[in-house]
Amino acid sequence: MTSESRHVPVMLQRCLDLLAPALQKPGAVVVDCTLGLGGHSEALLTRFPEAHLIGLDRDKEALRLSGERLAPFGDRVTLVHAIYADLAEVLDGLRIPAVQGILFDLGVSSMQLDEADRGFAYAQDAPLDMRMDQTTGISAAEVLNTYAPGELVRILRQYGEEKQAKRIVSAVVREREKEPFSNSARLVELIRDALPQAAKRTGGNPAKRTFQALRIEVNGELSGLERAIPAAVDRIAVGGRIAVLSYHSLEDRLVKQVFAAGATSTAPPGLPVVPEKYQPKLKLLTRGAELPTEEEIAENRRAAPARFRGVERIREARL
Repeated sequence: MTSESRHVPVMLQRCLDLLAPALQKPGAVVVDCTLGLGGHSEALLTRFPEAHLIGLDRDKEALRLSGERLAPFGDRVTLVHAIYADLAEVLDGLRIPAVQGILFDLGVSSMQLDEADRGFAYAQDAPLDMRMDQTTGISAAEVLNTYAPGELVRILRQYGEEKQAKRIVSAVVREREKEPFSNSARLVELIRDALPQAAKRTGGNPAKRTFQALRIEVNGELSGLERAIPAAVDRIAVGGRIAVLSYHSLEDRLVKQVFAAGATSTAPPGLPVVPEKYQPKLKLLTRGAELPTEEEIAENRRAAPARFRGVERIREARL
């Protein structure tokens, strides 16, 4: 299956429209911080024929597939094996002080969900891996089998917003003593058995929150995002724009906080004239978080949880 047929970019037209004013000038540079299978990047390169794209991904297979997809654009594309948390280091290495556009499409990619041996999807049995970069780090199975019970409870509550974290962890600890966890089906079954009936009636698959929590822990997603969003604000040029697609409340809350802080005056109250150094550095381009349309969700069910936010850099001073 080709990368094109496997991937429907989420809120694609909205991303393109928001970034357009910053990318129409010759020489504009746009960074796709979550390249995946290259759907957003291909559209950016097509719509803005004088732009240069830098694509980052921690998944080497994603880089290979997207590289094939973007090959027709030649030297307008620079692909880098890196996580979005390293955005500043990547740009320093390329000797690019500022860019005109930055896009984040957060969460797990279509390719990672669709390939059973990655272990991201709770709907099919697979090894409990969940590493976006399979060349480094610990797997989800290692987290389940080695973390202390209290740490597992914290992860499920904090990253999965799982109210039944203690019940699930108690069952995990009991079962891992009999046999270490290795595959997803056993974990899904354990969660179904551990939860009370009332907790299983709403919210879709009862394993969803636990799998999300494990994935975030394995890949350090939130800690990486805590570095990446401020770095993006720091490296976007005046008049440049940042677009972010989030897929759960933890990501969206973090993005919202950074954007809101940049769009707020830091002047002490009561000043008759606000000096420039206190004035907002960002302008919010979305009212709250925008949602995908019903038509898009019907076409691409993975768009359903998406939350979209965008900002423009309006002042030179760095955050």
